[in-house]
Amino acid sequence: MEYTNLGRTGLTVSRLCLGTMNFGPQTSEPDSFAIMDRALERGVNFFDTADVYGWQTGEGVTEQIIGRWFAQGGGRREKVVLATKVYGKMGDWPNEQGLSARHIVRACEDSLRRLQTDTIDLYQMHHVSRSTPWEEIWQAMETLVAQGKVLYVGSSNFAGWHLGQAQAAAQQRNFLGLVSEQCIYNLMTRHVELEVVPAAQHYGLGIIPWSPLHGGLLAGVLRKMEQGGAARSTSGRAAEGLTENRAAIEAYESFCAELGHDPADVGLAWLLARPGVTAPIIGPRTAEQLDASLGALDVRLDEKALSRLDELFPPVGKGGPGPEAWAW
Repeated sequence: MEYTNLGRTGLTVSRLCLGTMNFGPQTSEPDSFAIMDRALERGVNFFDTADVYGWQTGEGVTEQIIGRWFAQGGGRREKVVLATKVYGKMGDWPNEQGLSARHIVRACEDSLRRLQTDTIDLYQMHHVSRSTPWEEIWQAMETLVAQGKVLYVGSSNFAGWHLGQAQAAAQQRNFLGLVSEQCIYNLMTRHVELEVVPAAQHYGLGIIPWSPLHGGLLAGVLRKMEQGGAARSTSGRAAEGLTENRAAIEAYESFCAELGHDPADVGLAWLLARPGVTAPIIGPRTAEQLDASLGALDVRLDEKALSRLDELFPPVGKGGPGPEAWAW
């Protein structure tokens, strides 16, 4: 396993992050336990979840599964850098969602209880709140840090200017502020390169890409369809993406075959080579899928390969950060 620091912090995390969104809805509890055990065996120490995962309002199904896994002991909790999130709807009353100080503090207490732990290593805001002042958000986070219930704070799905706002407010309070930004980022979705990634690099935030294979479209979807699989990638948003980008995906899978690597490994390896990226989130539904994902760590893409991938999936505008991406 390869490790790196999470942004500007001294915290060491694996270069792939175990996403747990499937635990409960897609993956049974015993299978979820097996995946987490295998992750530790393979050196993956960075786990990501959220209070809303499990998609039963207020239940925190996925967090509960992780908590019961921790409760088995054996050093499980001590070995894991645990990340969860706050923002989503956790009840029907007005203050059971968002980023008010009231909800942040209560949601943290609830997550700690479900996760059966005393501390959340990385507490992430799942979305920006346009109705809550940063002074209120940081006051709540500072309280949780002072109490030892949270160690680091991250964001998710923020725009670049939101990162700037957050850090400016934190600096005024002499608070560490954000240490990471979790955003959708893959070969087919590159708009974060315009402002989010440059802002994150400027402020020393680690980028944690979610949906690194764009719902399976970059994981060999056409080959799997021929073999009778890829059901997940042929429905919903992924199905629309397949229709719109079929030619590029066909060329991508052919190019991966030329390289001698699985398309999923190439897609993850591309992200691992991007500036500012700490750890793409992988979301295996089985222990075997976890093992397969780790193959990306052995893939090294040279400049010629990276240029070809840019041709197949062009960056936004002229490429790189704004304003140069759209102006002279």
